[in-house]
Amino acid sequence: MADRALRGMRMGSNSLESEEGVVFVERQGVSFTCPNGDRFEIPFALDAELPFEWECPICSAIAQRDGGLDEEEDKPLKPQRTHWDMLLERRNVDELQVLLDERLDLLRSGRLRRTF
Repeated sequence: MADRALRGMRMGSNSLESEEGVVFVERQGVSFTCPNGDRFEIPFALDAELPFEWECPICSAIAQRDGGLDEEEDKPLKPQRTHWDMLLERRNVDELQVLLDERLDLLRSGRLRRTF
C-alpha cells in the first residue's frame, strides 16, 4: 500500500516549473585575477554595481577586478551626516540653547526626574 501512495514522482527532486515565457536580464562577464594568478569570470547584470574584489573560487584568495578602478570609484565620497548635522537642519543654535535652558530648569526644580 505504501508503494502506491508515493508512485509517480520523487519528492523534491523534480521541479514542475518551466522556463517558458521567462525573459532573462542582459548580463556582462566581469574578469577577476587573484594574487596566485588564477583568472575567472563572474556574470553580472548590466545595471548591477560591480564589486572591485571577489573571492577566488579556486584558491579562496581575494581577487581583484581586471581593468582597475572605474570613474565612479575615483569620486570622493560625501562625508557621513552626524546627528548634530541633522539637528542643525531643523533648528538653529539659539533655539537649541532655549530648549537646553528649559530642560535644565526642570531638572534643577525637581519637576523632571533623571532616568538612566
